[in-house]
Amino acid sequence: MKFITRDTDYAFRALVFMSRILKKKGRQVVTVDEIIDAERLPKVFLRRILQKLAEKNILSSFKGKAGGFSFLVSPEKISLVDIIRIFQGDVDLTHCFIRQKICQNKKTCNVRKKLKAINFLLMKELGKITIKSLSK
Repeated sequence: MKFITRDTDYAFRALVFMSRILKKKGRQVVTVDEIIDAERLPKVFLRRILQKLAEKNILSSFKGKAGGFSFLVSPEKISLVDIIRIFQGDVDLTHCFIRQKICQNKKTCNVRKKLKAINFLLMKELGKITIKSLSK
């Protein structure tokens, strides 16, 4: 089981880089090429990922020679959970791993109860990890 997908990883890496460069250089816009050069991410994937973040109102995109991306949401308000949900949907560790279909014992299963508690703690901790906290 892969917990963090490639798209989520690339998105978080790009956002952390953007946060660092914008803070350091005092600019408002970062180009795709700057992110690619610094993070060594594939251009094809990165463009799609950044566009999706723009569609979800995390970033603004600017076209043209001075184009690029900037934050619509402050980096301290963007958590790993937010990015996971955009690219992977909700994290749910409680799907039955023994059977392919929904289990009849869903309400009484002790494994499910434990996994539900772990899922809650996991999401809570991932929610504390922000772009700003990683861009220092």
